Amino acid sequence: MKEKLRHAIKNIGIPRIIIVSLLVVIYVAAYVLKLNVPSLLSDNLVRMGMNGILVLAMVPGILAGTGLNFGLPLGIICGIIGGLISIELKLTGIAGFIVAVLASIPISMIAGYLYGKLLNRVKGSEMMVGTYVGFSVVSLMCIGWLILPFKSDSIRWPIGQGLRTTIALTDYYDKVLNNFLSFKVGDLSVPTGLLLFFFAVCFIVHLFLRSKVGLAIKATGSNNKFAKASGIDVDRSRLAATILSTSLGAIGIIVYAQSYGFFQLYTAPLMMGFGAVAAILLGGASANNAKIVHVIFGVFIFQGLLLVALPVANVIFPQGNLSEVMRVIVQYGIILYALTKAGGGQ
Repeated sequence: MKEKLRHAIKNIGIPRIIIVSLLVVIYVAAYVLKLNVPSLLSDNLVRMGMNGILVLAMVPGILAGTGLNFGLPLGIICGIIGGLISIELKLTGIAGFIVAVLASIPISMIAGYLYGKLLNRVKGSEMMVGTYVGFSVVSLMCIGWLILPFKSDSIRWPIGQGLRTTIALTDYYDKVLNNFLSFKVGDLSVPTGLLLFFFAVCFIVHLFLRSKVGLAIKATGSNNKFAKASGIDVDRSRLAATILSTSLGAIGIIVYAQSYGFFQLYTAPLMMGFGAVAAILLGGASANNAKIVHVIFGVFIFQGLLLVALPVANVIFPQGNLSEVMRVIVQYGIILYALTKAGGGQ
């Protein structure tokens, strides 16, 4: 029995057990401090659903051997463009959301194809180049948002040129997934549609990874020399994984925005990749291996720590802005820890 327990602890990793324990302690502290724990848990579920697909976008690249996709802002920008196209067409409700997703997919597939071609030329430096691509695309689009030919009053500034910094979805498809089949148990509100969509995309990716192309992607990431000797086109597999990752990033930001209520342009997508990377690493993934369960577990833990730590800190440290300092320490401390685990250490 002790040997099995020791083996289980080794597989999970002591640091990861400590982080889960920290989340439990914070929830207990919230209860002791008489905060509304069911409401906090509801928000945790919402944050899990709205961020989940962005975290899922990390899986194909990791399995293909291109590492953690720090170029995620590329897919995010493609998704924003798809969302703006839906707004330009004045579509609302679930129809507006679906058109936004459908419009973003071909754009993200083209961008992912070009990005994948680049990654195939810089093998061994994918994460560094991906970070550069993500930052460069966001900077370039700061000019792009000023010249794109959108005409809707909801998108453009009323005076001058360019698109708004923040575009509200209130009149379009704000919270269409959150509200679909949602229900309450006391103060606990469950965003059923949002979670169903997240789990459905997870299941689709799971099925894809079991297909011929998906198995080739896994083989490429596991041992590309063996994969090549087995007749697998390594470059094509890496390319397919990058296209899938970029497309998931595009879909993910649309899901995020409909839950958040806004699209944020210009520099807003810049750092979103780091939170997604941290979440999947906290879930148990490494730079070489990732599973769907790592996504689900990681995004719940990461978002839970960020969400619950701040109100607890507000009660404990009501004076000044010390609670905000604590939030920043917790947020970036978690990201820093997760990045130290990128090599797969426990």
